[in-house]
Amino acid sequence: MKAVRFHGKNDLRYEDVPVPMIGKGQVKLRPSWVGICGSDLHEYLGGPNLCPTTPHPITGETVPLTFGHEFSGVIEEVGEGVSNYKVGDRVVVQPIIYDGTCGACLEGLPNCCYSNGFVGLSGWGGGLAEHIVVPTSTLYHLPDNVPLEIGALIEPLAVGWHAVKISPFKKGDAVLILGGGPIGISVILALKAKGAEKIIVSEISRRRQEFARKFGAHYVIDPTKEDVVQRCRELCENQGVHVAYDCAGVQAGLDQAIKAVRARGAVVNIAIWEKPCTIVPNEMCFKERSYMGVATYQIGDFQEVIDAISSGGMNPHEMITQRIKLTEVEENGFKTLIHDKDNQVKILVEVGGDK
Repeated sequence: MKAVRFHGKNDLRYEDVPVPMIGKGQVKLRPSWVGICGSDLHEYLGGPNLCPTTPHPITGETVPLTFGHEFSGVIEEVGEGVSNYKVGDRVVVQPIIYDGTCGACLEGLPNCCYSNGFVGLSGWGGGLAEHIVVPTSTLYHLPDNVPLEIGALIEPLAVGWHAVKISPFKKGDAVLILGGGPIGISVILALKAKGAEKIIVSEISRRRQEFARKFGAHYVIDPTKEDVVQRCRELCENQGVHVAYDCAGVQAGLDQAIKAVRARGAVVNIAIWEKPCTIVPNEMCFKERSYMGVATYQIGDFQEVIDAISSGGMNPHEMITQRIKLTEVEENGFKTLIHDKDNQVKILVEVGGDK
């Protein structure tokens, strides 16, 4: 079968690989639509980082690996012992790989597994292939009114949903979001679904400022032209925001976010940082602010996002800014995101198709 595989920095190949064999408790899928993630792009530009170069503790695999961890698909075959899925079912894959035995997993936090990985980054194949075999524990059914291409958005939407869900946000709180890219937009959509009434976004790119407004931001700040801290205070009774979500991972933005948060407010880090950053503890202590990290999503988040879309509480359709073929992934996918990222939210790759 054909697959798009990552071999190393700037080395992405459309090549032949063996069709995976199905085992007990597994299903074989034909991926339908696959999103290209910022993590994929970072691996391509500067990796391997997340992709293992020594055998992964769970999958045992190393690069080269098939990319694609944001995807939907249709079941082609079910393995022994599978009773809750059948051939033809439309599904989305939650790509976290976890051992189920470490302390984090035993506490119900597989997203924090001490050996964790991801389908499409750590082994077990990936969505950018004509077929993939995964355990049923990764699967969620898609309702009839949720198209397969929208199913490919569930994974990034779940990141934003989880961040809002475990943060201190309460309905009526004022929030600041750093960055108007795909995850920033996912946070906006999650906040809107949960009743947020004052969403402030800090974003440099004019096109991404427009996207932020389109998806529900009430105020958009250009940090190169306005004082983010002062503006947040003006908009929030001279107090500052209750919660700031960092979807950018830039030192200057983090510095602004900490000061833009009111006393006993919180800064929530979602971004994956490319290099170490600095936090001044006194800025936290004297205002009793808190700083927390969030890791992808936990069991249940995918279903909650699916339910929100199915019920009309979340409408992510316009996140899709381009659709390409499996043969075009590098030229029209990765290179478009490198050279024209401001005009893109989510590029989807059509593998099996059907909207």
